[in-house]
Amino acid sequence: MTIMTAMEFTNKLLSIEDKLKYFAYSLTSNTEEAKDLLQETMLKALTNRDKFTDPRNFNSWAYTIMKNTFINNYRRNVKSNTIFNKTDNNENLPHKQEAVSPESEHSYREIRKKVDSLQDDFRIPFQMFTDGFKYKEIAEKLNIPIGTVKSKIFFARQKLMDTLPEYKSEYR
Repeated sequence: MTIMTAMEFTNKLLSIEDKLKYFAYSLTSNTEEAKDLLQETMLKALTNRDKFTDPRNFNSWAYTIMKNTFINNYRRNVKSNTIFNKTDNNENLPHKQEAVSPESEHSYREIRKKVDSLQDDFRIPFQMFTDGFKYKEIAEKLNIPIGTVKSKIFFARQKLMDTLPEYKSEYR
């Protein structure tokens, strides 16, 4: 097994860029989204070059990165669209949730302000989690153990519940 140099790796990645672009478009059916997906895939491939081991499987490795990125983005978008449904039709909203009112908009801003006031050690993993990242992804991106991620998110929730007592009973 031969290891690619950084230059060889970059050249190989650039040589399949058109194929990846076509694949991205086949996944998204949207030119702008395909460009974003391609860019994110290229960045992830370059960032994770050290994890690439078998030069014979370069194409499948790059395609897998793109497919997984697309799936993760799709899941994240579905989750955020379900939580923040902007339609007048409330069928998809949880039964407990009420239609958006000026009071709930005020509540959202109040909660957002409390989240923003958390120490970075707690706020960043908590925001990543609420944005749809999995514990493992957060641990990898922040370069901390998964148990630390879980405890930071737990303590962020605790701090938020302590500073927002009016919401405490809804989430415990």
